[in-house]
Amino acid sequence: MTCIPLLADAAPSHLVSLGTVDYLIIIVYFAFVLGIGFYLKHFADTGEEFFMAGREMTAWIAGLAFISANLGALELLGWAGQTYQYGLMATHWYWIGAIPAMLFLGLVMMPFYYISKTHSVPGYLLLRYGPASRSLSALTFGFMTVLMSGINMYAMAKVMEVVLGWNINFSIILSAVTVGLYVGLGGLLSAIFNEVLQFMLIWFGAALIPILGLIETGGWQGMVERIKANVPAIHPDHPNLDYTHIWSVMGNAKDNAMGMHWTGAVFGLGAVISMGYWTTDFLVVQRVLTAKDLRAAKMAPIIGAAFKMFVPFIVILPGLLGLAVLPMHLVGENDPSMGQGGHSYNEVLPLMLARYCGPGLLGLGITALLAGFMSGMAGNVTAFSTVWTYDIYRPLKPDATDAHYVAMGRWCTGIGIVISIAAAYIVPMFPSIMTYVQSLFSFFIAPLFGTVILGMLWKRTTGYGGFWGLLAGILSSIGMFTWYKLDTTHTAIAYIALSPDASDMAENMYSALWAGLICVAVTVIVSLCTTPRPDRELVGLVRACTDIPPEGDYPLVHRPVFWAVIVGVVCIILNIIFW
Repeated sequence: MTCIPLLADAAPSHLVSLGTVDYLIIIVYFAFVLGIGFYLKHFADTGEEFFMAGREMTAWIAGLAFISANLGALELLGWAGQTYQYGLMATHWYWIGAIPAMLFLGLVMMPFYYISKTHSVPGYLLLRYGPASRSLSALTFGFMTVLMSGINMYAMAKVMEVVLGWNINFSIILSAVTVGLYVGLGGLLSAIFNEVLQFMLIWFGAALIPILGLIETGGWQGMVERIKANVPAIHPDHPNLDYTHIWSVMGNAKDNAMGMHWTGAVFGLGAVISMGYWTTDFLVVQRVLTAKDLRAAKMAPIIGAAFKMFVPFIVILPGLLGLAVLPMHLVGENDPSMGQGGHSYNEVLPLMLARYCGPGLLGLGITALLAGFMSGMAGNVTAFSTVWTYDIYRPLKPDATDAHYVAMGRWCTGIGIVISIAAAYIVPMFPSIMTYVQSLFSFFIAPLFGTVILGMLWKRTTGYGGFWGLLAGILSSIGMFTWYKLDTTHTAIAYIALSPDASDMAENMYSALWAGLICVAVTVIVSLCTTPRPDRELVGLVRACTDIPPEGDYPLVHRPVFWAVIVGVVCIILNIIFW
């Protein structure tokens, strides 16, 4: 196998050239996704069809769309780069930072979302807390989704630039037009069908790198030995850092490349950020709300969790292999030490793709990446369209026809795409994609989880408490982020157990933890000082006031709780194996 030279001082303007077969594969893919959009346009005429896919999806379709909506640049490009930077610790964002929250969504929170028949998470806050909380969450969520869509645009353009030498502006426009067309035509139904297709393509195409990489390095043990040999060159100040374990290196923040204690992973990530993202981020929750009945809605996140456990094989493993085989030290996007021809953490995956994939395989690999990026973009754009139409625009024009709202949904799809293009140019200001993403999550998602979960589980929570708690959480997180950037010498006051060399990622975990705690504290205090709503108004919204309808007379092996236990046990075993 001939490997492309990757030395920073000899890097070509682009790494590979596509052949006829490669271009044919990519063209067929673009034609197919656009064809789906045109075909499904006739099935998205009403608001329920355009925004919620008619609520007719099976558990498997909703579950695959649920996981695929998240399997964009955040996964493919971002986590490969984070793994190169921090090692196997990046797996925490899966096995403790996703699986428990996804199971919690399916078993505990999904019944309330589904019974209330809300179109969005801000829509639930309207029913539970009132218009002020709904408006605040809708505005912040809409802002976050277009920024996230911009990340996917940037990621796709970066791959095209690094691998093929395409102009980054052209690549951003190409991805924007494609997603805008098929989402604007077929709405959420088109997005879901494309996400299921993209899920298959991502797995089939992205699996090429870990398989070929393990063959080159001589299997897992051979890869580990190469990484150990390369650590002194990557971290000359910390030549003994362990990049191949996930928990044993977190007893002291100084013992791992992230500079984070286990409390940050367990509480900041596991208890706040992941719970907030997987249970309140409407981008993913919207897919589950399309399920045809309550049992399917509960099963969809559990099915998604089963697949999510093994996603590290196609996103984490390429980053580890990069530590073993790339003969250079990659740096952050805005690191001044990155000389001409150098490469950043964000470029690990395209570098590995160029290393292993020849004609045909390269086209398949590029198509898999394109599928992932556009899946993430489509997820954010459809969520933005729904929240804008139902939670921001509709209250201003409550008497319009259903057709009017569908037209508005199509128009704001285009508006969201245009804003996303502008947002794509913000990404290079951060050292890596995931640092940017986790900052956004700590601002908006961590406080939202506290507001939603208190509303669902504590009937004493009031509308004033929900609004002021959410606002306090958002402002405190942004304030801590700003404080950390202006003066890193005082982080010990706000962030426990951080090493002096703590990464921005570690700071994000503790920001999220404190933002969540502040949100809960303010919500509880304000609620105790204000008058709660009577129980009769909380039916279908709060657990203590709601009778959950039965799922049906199914045998144990067909019940959501059975498969949730199975997935949870397998996740625990994986944590032990890679301890």
